Amino acid sequence: MSQDRWVGISNLRRRHNQARWARHGFAALTGLGVVLLAILLARVVREGAGWLDLNFLISFPSRFPEKAGILSALAGTLWLISLTGVISVPVGVAAAVYLEEFSRPGRLKTFIEINIANLAGVPSIVYGLLGLAIFVRTFGLGRSVLAGALTMSLLILPVIIIASREAIKAVPQSLRQAAMALGATRLQTVRHHVLPSALPGMLTGVILALSRAIGATAPPIMIGALTYTAFTPDGPTFI
Repeated sequence: MSQDRWVGISNLRRRHNQARWARHGFAALTGLGVVLLAILLARVVREGAGWLDLNFLISFPSRFPEKAGILSALAGTLWLISLTGVISVPVGVAAAVYLEEFSRPGRLKTFIEINIANLAGVPSIVYGLLGLAIFVRTFGLGRSVLAGALTMSLLILPVIIIASREAIKAVPQSLRQAAMALGATRLQTVRHHVLPSALPGMLTGVILALSRAIGATAPPIMIGALTYTAFTPDGPTFI
């Protein structure tokens, strides 16, 4: 066996060993994370199970811990996230479809893409100030659920647009060409072929965006959300 061949075999074995050890290391780190998460969840369940009952879900906040509940917070969250989804998802998906399938390359498209990418990294407190200036004061919506939903929609729209565009880009170009070769228009191709194929990726982006909206506290605080409520909203314009 020549020396070059022996060196090549040695290098190949070394790379295989490195790959095997790396695989075992990654598996061990993944298992460690899962174990720590399981321990944390077990502790939360053990310490909180005794306090979780029906009264906790149907009672309003109280200064007495044994009487306190999350009804108003739960109802407000459901109202806010539902309206945010109704407003932001159609607009975000439509914008992504237009930018990816119908818009022509040019300075305007580049300008829009740059601004969408920049808006995705803007802190949530800035959107709170924007919602306070536009929806609460300029449009006179006040401290309503609708004002909060519109503000949250501005917060997550860039995330939905970017995720939807990436999902649409992942659809093979041959699928579009096959549909058009059979006589389908651009709109029919997008509606019946591109969107169904990109739907899983788009739903992932929507879920992540709504999760960000649920966890964001700065925008509602900036537009004047009440921190202690003993009532539930009667509608989107409820103040």
